[in-house]
Amino acid sequence: MSQTLLLVDGSSYLYRAFHAMAPLTAPDGTPTGALYGVLNMLRRLRADYVHDYCAVVFDAKGKNFRHQMFPDYKATRPPMPDELRPQAEMLPEMVRLMGWPVLVVPDVEADDVIGTLAKQGEAAGWNVVVSTGDKDMAQLVSEHVTLVNTMSNEKLDIDGVKAKFGVRPDQIIDYLTLMGDKVDNVPGVEKCGPKTAVKWLEQYGTLQGVMEHAGEIKGKVGENLQAALPQLPLSYQLVTIKTDVDLHTELVDGLESLRRSTPKWSQLAVEFKRLNFRTWLKEAEERMHEGNGDLFGAAHIGEQAALAEQSLSENVSDGLPQTAPAPSALNYQAITTEAQFAVLLERLSQAEAIGIDTETTSLNPMEARLVGISIAFAAGDAVYIPLGHTPTAAPEQLDLNEVLGRLKPYLENAELKKIGQNLKYDQHIFANYDIALNGIAGDAMLASYILESHLGHGLDELAERWLGLPTITYESLCGKGAKQISFADVALEQATEYAAQDADFALRIESWLKARMDAKQLEMYQHMELPVAQVLFEMERNGVLIDKNELARQSHELGSELLRLEQQAYEIAGQPFNLNSPKQLQEILFDKMGIPTKGLKKTASGGISTNEAVLETLAPDYPLPKIILENRGLAKLKSTYTDKLPEMINPHTGRVHTTYAQAVAITGRLASNNPN
Repeated sequence: MSQTLLLVDGSSYLYRAFHAMAPLTAPDGTPTGALYGVLNMLRRLRADYVHDYCAVVFDAKGKNFRHQMFPDYKATRPPMPDELRPQAEMLPEMVRLMGWPVLVVPDVEADDVIGTLAKQGEAAGWNVVVSTGDKDMAQLVSEHVTLVNTMSNEKLDIDGVKAKFGVRPDQIIDYLTLMGDKVDNVPGVEKCGPKTAVKWLEQYGTLQGVMEHAGEIKGKVGENLQAALPQLPLSYQLVTIKTDVDLHTELVDGLESLRRSTPKWSQLAVEFKRLNFRTWLKEAEERMHEGNGDLFGAAHIGEQAALAEQSLSENVSDGLPQTAPAPSALNYQAITTEAQFAVLLERLSQAEAIGIDTETTSLNPMEARLVGISIAFAAGDAVYIPLGHTPTAAPEQLDLNEVLGRLKPYLENAELKKIGQNLKYDQHIFANYDIALNGIAGDAMLASYILESHLGHGLDELAERWLGLPTITYESLCGKGAKQISFADVALEQATEYAAQDADFALRIESWLKARMDAKQLEMYQHMELPVAQVLFEMERNGVLIDKNELARQSHELGSELLRLEQQAYEIAGQPFNLNSPKQLQEILFDKMGIPTKGLKKTASGGISTNEAVLETLAPDYPLPKIILENRGLAKLKSTYTDKLPEMINPHTGRVHTTYAQAVAITGRLASNNPN
């Protein structure tokens, strides 16, 4: 079954909704009509189009690369209306809460991001649906890419584009260039409307053909065409959607980063109440209590989702409610005195199973040090032992070594079952203190992966989905970016609530998910995923022994070969130049050496690209592009492996320790991080 990627032009729909919707306001007077219109559009999309991956893309603030090419680009556009501005600011976060990934990429437009994603999805063999009201997007339509407009219920495939515009999708750029775009202030041929553009393209095939035969076109319109000839190449570039935007920063895991997720019901309920979206508020509140319903359109996501939902519906029909029942009260306590710790040890001696979690100084499991340990005994009943907080945050703390020494028999007791969230990480933390965490009997992350491999498995998401409860987030306590503080600086009262909640929720969610598994899923969970996690822990702990001296020798060899290739390139070019400079390479290849540029890809600024694809096209016929490619390949080997790997050797073990992510891909494959 082919995957489907649903892409939404958020900026286009924001303006269309603003002009189409009746004026609405929140109780505090904030305009909400356009916001409501776009959210309603997304609701319909999620209901009408079955999709596995999705994104809503907005224009970034400020100018983009087209303004560098043509300073008057969009100069005639009026500023954003005052009543639309607050709605535009609220919209991205509201969309995220609805479970849609949101992308805002500087220096390009939403169209370019959508075009890039559409091409990537198409290259992966996926079906791509682009929801927009922008006619420029018709240039993206292909066998795998279609356009939809939820406001007009219009759908455009290849035939649809031809029927609507009179030209094929591959002629749309030529068509738009000839007409120009008054909205974006892109100059075209004066008095050239759709009928004239279609007529010329039917007769001459392409913009280039029209320009070559401009002298044959008589009358005033022919004179206008000849007058426009000098600026038409620039207009062509301005209306061409960029399809090679670098999205590595935004999409760390590639298209996998765009997997759809469950709406944040509790947070949406708060926002809907504030905005006075009463019908949606009622539905959101119902979903909070019912569980994983989809306010914005129920859709199966591939065979994995269908199987999971079938299993869940069978369990529901057996009388199991959609969300775990909440305890009548919470009992979260900080353990800071010897008397409290003695009581905790007594409880551990009588317990059969506990939830457990660690708070640490780092996400790197081999280097992280303990800040605290949380233990849950039952739903709503958990404790937190601060061990590494600053004196200001937690004035009273027990001695770390003494606590670990007395907890060690319980942590290493295989009879005392341990439940957690990604317990492989916590295993490493305890192993850093010479404690072997035994008795691992459950992991909420892996249980979720068994049931819903197509969704996310973070504790925050799981709590929303299966408990109907929001979590205290790390960022809400520590902040983010340059101003982020360490967890050791978080005040004890807040740290206790956060840490105890983690252990409590992991215990509740794992139990709840396990109860929803059928016999086959339970077998896979207990006899495949949990044991595999232990194998991966051993692999990560053992690390990979690499020969630092051999890598240094290879790095030196690569360096020598790179110098040789560099000198060879200089000889062919007839001068020294920076092999890593696209501008200098462009000048050498196409200006000085005169290599033909017809058919070669252009950059956003209009020059000929010197990316890998272009160089591979030229390499069979010209020696310099071949040398440049070889140089780039060896440089990557040197920087990524022979130079980098020795720097990643753990000074305590002498080995490189990667992390294997187990609950990532629907296919079951592993991912490796730091290093990959």
